[in-house]
Amino acid sequence: MRSRTFLALVIAALLGPAGCRSSAPEKAKNAGRGGAGPPPAVPVAVATVTRQDVPIFLTGLGSVQAYNTVTLKTRIDGQIMAVYFREGQEVHKGQALALIDPRPYEVALQTAQANLARDQAQLNTAKANLARSKALLDAGVVALQEYQTQEATAGQFEGTVKADQAAIENAKLNLAYTRIVSPIDGRVGLRMVDQGNMVHASDTNGMLVVTQMRPIAAIFTLPQEQLPDVLAQTRKGKLTVQAFSSNDQTVLATGKLETVDNQIDPATGTARLKAVFDNKDGALWPNQFVNIHLELATTKDALVIPAAAVQRGPDGDLAYVMKDDHKIVIQPVTIALTQGNIAVISSGLQAGELVVTEGQDKLQAGTFVSPKMISPSMASPGAAPQSAGAPQSPAPGPRPSALPASPASGPSATGSSGIGTASSGGAASEPAASGTRPRGAAGTSGHSSGNRASPSHTAENLGSGQ
Repeated sequence: MRSRTFLALVIAALLGPAGCRSSAPEKAKNAGRGGAGPPPAVPVAVATVTRQDVPIFLTGLGSVQAYNTVTLKTRIDGQIMAVYFREGQEVHKGQALALIDPRPYEVALQTAQANLARDQAQLNTAKANLARSKALLDAGVVALQEYQTQEATAGQFEGTVKADQAAIENAKLNLAYTRIVSPIDGRVGLRMVDQGNMVHASDTNGMLVVTQMRPIAAIFTLPQEQLPDVLAQTRKGKLTVQAFSSNDQTVLATGKLETVDNQIDPATGTARLKAVFDNKDGALWPNQFVNIHLELATTKDALVIPAAAVQRGPDGDLAYVMKDDHKIVIQPVTIALTQGNIAVISSGLQAGELVVTEGQDKLQAGTFVSPKMISPSMASPGAAPQSAGAPQSPAPGPRPSALPASPASGPSATGSSGIGTASSGGAASEPAASGTRPRGAAGTSGHSSGNRASPSHTAENLGSGQ
């Protein structure tokens, strides 16, 4: 009995220190788990789901054309005596531009007038002789044949007088042609002939070109698939057209759609359309290439989010929605259309919800986030570019955050210094845990042709009128 008790004490003495050493790390580990706070919040940029009117634009490449182009040529032969215009000058209809030597045509007019006076005198004499022959014929003194001969002579002189009058009118017309006048209001181009040169009516080249630039036109093309939608909208009224610069960022002019060509080009499958602009500031120039934005319709009170908030998942489009507790919910959405840098949502979201626009690559359902940056408010696609000649607007000042305070970090988690767009990010990578692959930041580059509304995305298809 004593031996057993002694053996038990020896075993307990040997195992005691090892047991203490092995249990200490476990206790420390358990203590560490119990004392740590929630996982750190993931910084993201968010935007509010809003409602606004969204214009639907169709885009095409166009070329500016003068509304009228006139190549002035001489209709008579002669020497240029004077030039009354400067190259590049704005001229008005009826304004004198050049003078051809009028002296030969003044002489021709005087000659025609003299011939008329001579032949008029001969006509008067023939009429007097005819009257005498008539009296003698009635008295039976002269024969009828003699009377008829005198009557024919008087008729010949009447014809000669009319020819002289026509010659006078022709001489006056040629004299008027010596003054080269502008037939339209427009701008004079480079001079093709100089003072002192001889010009001929048979010359191939003209003397100068006048182009009408106010108003001015633009010819552009659209795919034939979009033509029925355009024709349907033109029956309701004139459609608005905007001409953008070559970089598709600056609005040069705003006008109206004038007409659609009466046939489709079989080689390209496109239709030609003509738009007219007032061009009061002269921003458009003949033969200038422009990007045309045709406003087809306007979707009223549409539910919109930034296009960067839309991500692609295995089951379709989705958006990361931040709830009041700053936790993420993955919400499937249905996109009606993408216009510019905004997406029109037909289902899946409600106005006032907050969607993540940057930082989606680190998110999954239930992720705790810290919205340190708020995306700027969305503008309509047609109002984003800067107009030509307009001063740049100053950057907006800070505005108070409308986000709920983070439960972990308190009100300072969304401090006012976090307002603005994120400086990092870009195309989002695939989330590790959610199994979805983000779409990236496509659609945030302004008026990209890849984000244009397709012909099926008209106001009728979206259930709203223009």
